[in-house]
Amino acid sequence: MTATLLEAPFVLTMDADNRVIENGAVLVEGTRISAVGDAAALARAHPGATRERFPRALLMPGLINTHMHSGLLRGTAEGLPLWDWLRLYIDPMHRVLQPREAEVASWLCYAESLLAGTTTVVDMWRFMQGSARAAARLGNRVIMVPYVGEHPEFDYFDRLDDNEALIESCHGSADGRVMAWVGLEHAFYFTEEATRRAIDIALRHRTGLHTHSNETRAEVDEMHRRHALRPIHALERFGLLEPDTVLLAHGVWLDDSEIETLARRGVGIAHNPSSNMKLASGAAPVDKLLAAGVAVGLGSDGEKENNNLDLFEEMKVASLLAKFQRMDAAALPSWDIVRMATIGGARAIGMADRLGSLEAGKLADIVAVRTDTPRMTPMMGGEHFNLHHNLVHAVQGGDVVMTMCHGSIVARDGRLLSADMDELIAQAHDVVPGLFARRAAWLARNRQGAVSPV
Repeated sequence: MTATLLEAPFVLTMDADNRVIENGAVLVEGTRISAVGDAAALARAHPGATRERFPRALLMPGLINTHMHSGLLRGTAEGLPLWDWLRLYIDPMHRVLQPREAEVASWLCYAESLLAGTTTVVDMWRFMQGSARAAARLGNRVIMVPYVGEHPEFDYFDRLDDNEALIESCHGSADGRVMAWVGLEHAFYFTEEATRRAIDIALRHRTGLHTHSNETRAEVDEMHRRHALRPIHALERFGLLEPDTVLLAHGVWLDDSEIETLARRGVGIAHNPSSNMKLASGAAPVDKLLAAGVAVGLGSDGEKENNNLDLFEEMKVASLLAKFQRMDAAALPSWDIVRMATIGGARAIGMADRLGSLEAGKLADIVAVRTDTPRMTPMMGGEHFNLHHNLVHAVQGGDVVMTMCHGSIVARDGRLLSADMDELIAQAHDVVPGLFARRAAWLARNRQGAVSPV
């Protein structure tokens, strides 16, 4: 088995102690990490290993994006709150989206993610056989979660039949990098019978379940009107918290009783600060969630509500939003933020035993981040140690110089190794006009837009 020794001035392990190894190295054998420690000592112990040196970079775990939507609407769905935004921009797009367009979107979004150091994405999207092809070729790790709607008024999304077929055909493919879960666009988009079937699929296939919840105040009010319950309590009553791994996107409008339920049921939350700010949804109580022991990961949300997939930027936004929300400059410390983007995200998706930290036995998802930029200067140790602060508040995705996923280097020096970014951009430009023309035609016939669930 080929062994590769990755060496750098700093190795951020993101283990339980947030250990940082100066002049450290990570030994990769096959798809897994076999050792982490002092570079000189590991080089002596493994003289046959191929040495990859990053003298002006740090090594850290690949970032985990716990909530994303592939898409092609970047910069064209602006200036509306969530439910109007869905009604006028997003759901009309879903009505006319074609498989080829969906696949092109995933190629583009997965490529963008890899170049910015994100090795794992939880992607809620459509026609995801194409997404599986994109991930298999590009080399990233993906949990595919179809947008599923099973309600007479929302019959233009993927269906549970599509979702189960995706699980049966793709889950565990590409040497385990491509996974599939049960996806619900939202509880409002489901009938009672369909909800029972969704739970059955997740339990029978032993796969996770992902949906949106508690994103807006209007949603909380509507759930209470329909069921006399707050959303998390309603999801629990429906049985949607039963699968082994449940991940909920947003969790903005949670009360203390719902947070207690999430902690008791081991449910993960994907925190999407940029999206929640852009759509004026609110600020999630991340400090309370972490204090209760809830696994919280970071999510970019989609390209249309962010408008990029740079999780380093998301770390900064998460930090600033928490401080502004609490009017406390010490809120959500930098180490907590970095953990949300790495091991916290791994916990939220039920994969903390395999991902999220640089430790022996875990899968080799590793990124190298430049330290020789003005943004990372000065680099200080001792009482002025500032590496974690710079990662959160200064680094950008373009500072990533190497991305390894599943033991293979898939991007280096701003270039994909298995695809050409110019070609992916050209493909997007080729398919977008047809998508927008069909959406415009549908909206001309339906000037009120799609049906709003609230």
